[in-house]
Amino acid sequence: MKIGLSTYSLLNAIQSGEMSVLDVIQWIKDNGGEHMEIVPYGFTLVDNSELADAVREKAKLVGIELSSYSMPANFVQDKEEAFEAEVERVKQHVDLLHRMEIKHMRHDVTAFTLPPEKMDIAYFENSLPQIVEGSRRIADYALQFGITTTIENHGVSVQASDRVQRVLKAVNRPNFKTTLDIGNFMCVDEPSIIGVKKNLPYASLIHIKDFYFRPYYNDPGEGEWFRTSNGNFLRGAIVGHGDIEIREIIKLIKQSGYDGYLTVEFEGMEECKLASKIGMNNVKRFWNEISLV
Repeated sequence: MKIGLSTYSLLNAIQSGEMSVLDVIQWIKDNGGEHMEIVPYGFTLVDNSELADAVREKAKLVGIELSSYSMPANFVQDKEEAFEAEVERVKQHVDLLHRMEIKHMRHDVTAFTLPPEKMDIAYFENSLPQIVEGSRRIADYALQFGITTTIENHGVSVQASDRVQRVLKAVNRPNFKTTLDIGNFMCVDEPSIIGVKKNLPYASLIHIKDFYFRPYYNDPGEGEWFRTSNGNFLRGAIVGHGDIEIREIIKLIKQSGYDGYLTVEFEGMEECKLASKIGMNNVKRFWNEISLV
């Protein structure tokens, strides 16, 4: 098991100009992390081969593994030409991963933000043929490079554990798995423990995050709160400070025999560097406290 950080956790520092993606690599190393997930917000790599090479070499130099790459994608298109263009766009990112020697990729399958009328099961089922075909095409293309592609429980349409499994089983490719985000189930009002227990067998990488939860009838007021699909309130928290049963979930992960990457993802209101450091330390502490005897 290796604990690391998503670049998304330090997005505020990246966007403010305080840190570059190269600085993030060094920061993770200096603060006890072992790997980094690349989420290209605040910087781009697919159109910047010089920076991509610099990231690869910097990571090698300091001893930080580049564990994964996560990107938006939307295979649900009105026209065949748009679908084909999206598949080709995602393939360009697969080529980038091969260049950077990264073996794990998460791509979305639908638009992240959907209107209420597209959040139901009918939209998902109607969209499934495009979701499956797009995911198969990317997995098949990535296989030649030894890259595992994944769907995350991310974006309302394919966020619940059953829908993720529906896609996984329909795609039916050995290198197509799931990036299991322990918190994102809550965005569609599925308890984190339930979603984790159901989808752990299909996970090739795990995101560890935390949320504060308030029910729809208890408006918390100001702050970076957002609504779940059923109108409840969520806000990003430092891992271990929020309302997710982090210790029990880490126990489930450890009991399952999972021995891959644990990626801390912070998206709260606190200062991002301090929050990320506390989060990584907490995950390490919780893991070490759990005995399987």
